[in-house]
Amino acid sequence: MAKSLEFYTERAAALRPGNECWIDGRFVPALSGKRFATINPATGHVLTDVARGDDADIDRAVASARSAFNKRIWAGMAPADRKTILLRLAQLVREHLEELALLDTLDVGKPIADTLSIDVPGAAAILQRHAEAIDKLYDEVAPTGSRDLALIRRVPLGVVGVVVPWNFPLDLAIWKIAPALAVGNSVVLKPAEQSPLSALRLAQLATQAGLPDGVLNVVPGFGHEAGKALGLHRDVDCLAFTGSTEIGKMFQTYAGQSNMKPVWLETGGKSPCLVFPDADLEMAADKAAQGIFFNQGQICSANSRLLVHESIAEDMIERLRGRAEALVPGNPLNPATCFGSMVSQEHADRVMNFIALGRKSCRLVTGGEQVCVGESRAFIQPTIFIDAPAESEIVREEIFGPVLVVQTFQDDAQAIALANDTPYGLAASVWTQDLTRALSVSDALHVGTVSVNTVDALSPMTPFGGTKQSGFGRDLSLHSFDKYSDLKTVWIKY
Repeated sequence: MAKSLEFYTERAAALRPGNECWIDGRFVPALSGKRFATINPATGHVLTDVARGDDADIDRAVASARSAFNKRIWAGMAPADRKTILLRLAQLVREHLEELALLDTLDVGKPIADTLSIDVPGAAAILQRHAEAIDKLYDEVAPTGSRDLALIRRVPLGVVGVVVPWNFPLDLAIWKIAPALAVGNSVVLKPAEQSPLSALRLAQLATQAGLPDGVLNVVPGFGHEAGKALGLHRDVDCLAFTGSTEIGKMFQTYAGQSNMKPVWLETGGKSPCLVFPDADLEMAADKAAQGIFFNQGQICSANSRLLVHESIAEDMIERLRGRAEALVPGNPLNPATCFGSMVSQEHADRVMNFIALGRKSCRLVTGGEQVCVGESRAFIQPTIFIDAPAESEIVREEIFGPVLVVQTFQDDAQAIALANDTPYGLAASVWTQDLTRALSVSDALHVGTVSVNTVDALSPMTPFGGTKQSGFGRDLSLHSFDKYSDLKTVWIKY
């Protein structure tokens, strides 16, 4: 029997999420005693008051992680045994699908249909993929003389700091945690202050799966307190961050001010979607709408710039208008809802400021209004602008909301130039039936991932990350292990 809004509303009301710091295998309050409210943006109601971790709590979390690492209780475990525990955790994530989906839906306003079918299953699959890989990574033996043996070994770094955003709270935490843990590191995770609940529940499940105490610690709190403390900590060996370009640059500064720890960044985006005259326009319109309006546009790789050949622009825009207007904001706990709220009223106001700028410099095709759902105004209609000047803010800056900007081009060279005219380089989409064009345009785009005749192609088997001010380093795939391990040469003369 299909589950209803009433069903999920009742389940949500019955949740009692963990709301303290998770350090050394147990919940503990922040040393300062301070707390902050995590708010359901779809209602404006407080979900719970969460421990407000700061530098003192980061200190004890890092100390716990360091102690666990130095004792080799996890790092010294056979890869096959680490795999077994992480696979058990992946299974527990699946078994707690509904609970974890509800936590993320309540924290950030995502439709429950998406967290149930995409976010949580995807997180479990990524965890399983990295777990399965770890006992299949081989060390090397270098070619040497007959009286020498040179071993090249992959070794864990030590303590890994992880700072993740709110748009995919569980998913992106596991993108970082899975490879870091798999190779034997200990981890201190700082979730976004808007969405701490699923990370805290994940830590509990990790202990239940058999992860030793101290190997995974979670410190909720604010970026300028707990996040900054993690970036500056001299006993953190590596830091992985997903979030804005502005904050990513701060973490690079923190590393230089402290111990020169490597900082792996996946930051902002302004991804183009290039539609050529020979494209399948029906499919292109479907996917272009998905590429900008999925997750309410709150995706770093969202295809927020549509570059369309002038000969098909009018047709393409009309197709997109229909798809945008079919997406009606609604209660995220309703399984029929396919378009939820912004993560907060504050963020909704920021997006509306960009829409106000767009109204001054461009032509509004559809949307552009805030919508009240119940008591909350944190909902924004899918929005499309055309005739946008190349230097306007809505073309240049990452909006992180459901706002699509359409530009036209006359030929392939102009399309490539427009696509590359951005400080970001995370992703792009190319729509054409011409294989030569698909390959030549893909080669010319300065981005980390090019999706041809689809959008945002993503898999645990392929690396994800950007160029330019979208960051560096890669999540997912076997290449993600490179960020959380070092190569050690052991040369033996005999």
